[in-house]
Parts: sequence; structure tokens; C-alpha cells
Amino acid sequence: MIVSASGVRTPALARWVRAESTATVCLIGALTALRFITAAHLPLSFDETYFWLWSKHLSLSYYDHPPLIALTIRAGTFVFGDTELGVRACSLLASVLASWAVWRAAALSIDEAGAGAFACALFNATLMATSQFIVATPDALVMTAAALLLLSLAKLQQTGDGRWWLAIAASLGVAFLSKYTAFFLAGGVGLWCLGAPSGRRWLRTPWPYAAGVLALACFAPALIWNAAHGWISFKFQFGRVAAGRPTYHYLLEFILAQAALASPFILLPAMAGLLRVTKAWREPVPIFAAAALVWPALIYFALHAVHDRVQGNWPSFLYPALAILAAWAMTDGLRDTQLSRVSKRLALPSAAIILAVIYLQCWTGMVPLGKQDPVARITGIGVKAAAEQIGKLASQDKAAAILTGKYVVTGWLSFYLPKPMTIVQIGDEKRWLEVPQANAALLNRPLLYVTQEPQRDLPSVRARFSRVTLQAQIPRRRGETVLDSFYVYSLSGFHGPALGRIAYQVPL
Repeated sequence: MIVSASGVRTPALARWVRAESTATVCLIGALTALRFITAAHLPLSFDETYFWLWSKHLSLSYYDHPPLIALTIRAGTFVFGDTELGVRACSLLASVLASWAVWRAAALSIDEAGAGAFACALFNATLMATSQFIVATPDALVMTAAALLLLSLAKLQQTGDGRWWLAIAASLGVAFLSKYTAFFLAGGVGLWCLGAPSGRRWLRTPWPYAAGVLALACFAPALIWNAAHGWISFKFQFGRVAAGRPTYHYLLEFILAQAALASPFILLPAMAGLLRVTKAWREPVPIFAAAALVWPALIYFALHAVHDRVQGNWPSFLYPALAILAAWAMTDGLRDTQLSRVSKRLALPSAAIILAVIYLQCWTGMVPLGKQDPVARITGIGVKAAAEQIGKLASQDKAAAILTGKYVVTGWLSFYLPKPMTIVQIGDEKRWLEVPQANAALLNRPLLYVTQEPQRDLPSVRARFSRVTLQAQIPRRRGETVLDSFYVYSLSGFHGPALGRIAYQVPL
């Protein structure tokens, strides 16, 4: 608690706490508003257009992920249309819900005035939260589910009311329907039940077991779909677990990536808090729930990074807990240490500098990184202009459809072509198991083929079409810088069995 030397809160200290909380709320509001504005204007990433196509073909599940991302995009585009804001609307709303849940969970878990607001500010200031909530990906949904799970655990500890297990089940169910890595959260709940004194007593009641059944029931659609498709998602996702040659290159890359995505003065106290809480696990501290949710995934990612790359966004669902642990370390658990004092002064300013650089790069491309610019490479900057030229060629050739070989091109053209056209993907067809196959009648009509990797893709195309003619090489630019190119070919003389799936059908 913030008190005077005598242990009594003074009016001056109370005013200081209120002023600090007001400033923190303003910071959170500004960061949230900036996310909304950027999301409405930044072109969609290729993954977002891929998930947008899923939303046009709703299914119980999909090759890469469970179905929730498709459902939320469908809801957003129903309200705002097929626009960037429509695709991202539910992710943006999820960011507000996640922020509230982190605030309340921290306030219940940390015995320090203003800790909830501080934890929420730390969470919003991370590049991880900013990057994942601006775009429509499963990470935004699983992060929100993790924040709600933390709040449910905090309320369970505060009230002792077993009905909060239903909220825990719902949070896990949403997480399971978002991304397969969410099962690490279930492992964290199990660790809390086994390790925390307040958790072990629930093992003698039916509540945690009922919650587990309910959470798995929420996951039933993905299980049913996978059972009907040879467990294809599980083979794809869990096939990454296979060990390769040990190397510490990926482990160092993982650590540095998370330091950038969290910012060093948030990540360091978070990890110090994690270790301190774990060391005192026998004590009934509410903050142990946050530590328990981190450990299963952290151990797995560290082991995985010894032999293979851990993508930067994979640990995203740990960030609500890490923000709470960092706030605890800086305001209560490690308050008298040098790390705490330095981190509390520098955490938000250093994170703000990182965010400012990233936002400026998003909006202006101020650093001329060219093809190495990750923002331009992943998002559809320059795609709309290129798609307009591809659309003109399609009109000139009176093409009945555009064929592609990769979901990146499929998604971008489906969304950004000025006049919608039927898009058929003839490679990597396992991504489109829920859509119809192209028939020979369509493939015998005038067609265009668009690829970004002609050397890789053209052999399979020439094996099915007797005439493959280069029409144009259309660059995708940011300003004067060429990021990559679309190679456009006219196709005729189809022979052989029909191939490809109709990823996008022209609306009637």
C-alpha cells in the first residue's frame, strides 16, 4: 500500500495516487484509440485475408486453426462490410475486453493501490498486444481469453465461490476455439490446482472436473471436423514438436524477440516476479495464478527454441499474466530492489519509444528498409494498386477466373481486386477443404495465373496447360521501393483431371 511513514494514507498521497491513475487511464485510452485508427487504415496482412476467406465459408474448423477467428470476422464484416475495419472490428473490441480483465485481475491479485491500472498500462504498452490487437488473428482472441481466465481465477480466490469455475471453463473454451496453443493455459490451471494451497482444496470438489468437461465440450467442433479430415490440424500443429539438431541460435532469437515485443523493462521484472512467486509457491499469494499460467508454455517454448524457431507471436497468450507479474514486481513483490526502481521509471517510456517507432514505420515507412521492412512485407501495402493492374489484364483477356498457387496471393487478390473474380488455388489445397473443387468446364475457359514465385510454381502449371504465356510483371511498391512482384500469365489448353479449389466465388 502507498502510505506515509506512520503507515497511514495521507490526503496528499491519496491525491498523488488519483493523479497517477488518471494519467495511466489516459495513456491506456490513447493507446487504444491509436490501435483503432491504425486498424481502420492499415492494409490487411495476407493472414487476415486468408482468415477473411474462411469467414465466407464457415466451417466447424480449418486446417490451421479452430473456427473462432472466422466467426468473429464474419460478425465484424456483417456490421462494417468487407473493409479493413470490418475484418478487424472484433479483435479491436477484444482488446478493450482484455484490458479490462487484466486491470481487474491485477487489482484483485496485487495488494497495492493503482496496481490494476499499472498492469493494464504495461499490457497495452507492449508491442505484442499492439501488433496482435490491431490485426485479425487468433492471437488477439486467445490473449483475451487468457486475460479473462486470470480474472476468473482471481475472483475464485477472492470469493471462494465454486461457480467461478464456470467462468474458467468458458474462458478455456474460448481459448480452445481460438488456437491450439491454448491447451498450455489448461496446463497452467492444473499447475495452480496442484501448487497453490487455495487451488488444491478444489481438487476435492467436482468443480474443476466439471469445468474441464465443459471446456472440452466447447472444443467439440474442432474435434469433430478433425475426425472427419484425418486429424489434419493436429498432424500439422503438433508435427512441429519433433526435435531437430540442437542449437542455441533459435533460443537467443526467441529471447531477443520477446524482449522487443514486451520491451526489456517490462520483460525483466516480469521474469523476476515469476521466479520470486514460484520460489514462494507454498505461500497463499493470489499472484501465483499468473505464474502458474506462464510456466507450462514457457518451458515448452524454451525447449522448442533449442532445436527450432519459435515464432514471435506464439507466446502472445502469456502477456496478460506477464503484465500482471511485472506490475507486482515493480509495485509490491520486488519494490525495494534496484531492478524494480529502474523498471518502474523506464518501463512505460521505453515501451512508448518502441511503439512510436513501429507506428511511424506503419504510417510513413520512414526507415527505407525495402524488402526487409516487416510491416510492408506482411501487410498488403501496395497490393491494391497491383490488384488494379491485374484486374485490367483479366478484363482484357475476358478471364473467367484467376488461378493462384499460394494462399498469400489468393487472399490478397480476393480482397483487393477492384472487381471481384473467382479465385482458384491450385496448390496447397489442404487449406481449402471446406470449399468446392474447380471443374473442367471452368478450367477450359480463358484464365489468368498469378504467382510471386514463378520458378517454383510454373512447372506444375505447365504440366496441366499447353499454353502458359507471361502477360506482365507487376511490382508491389511502397513509394519508389519495390517490395516484390506479381507475375501474371495467361493460360489455355487445359488437359488432365480437374485441380484446385475455388477459394473465392464471385457473389451472385
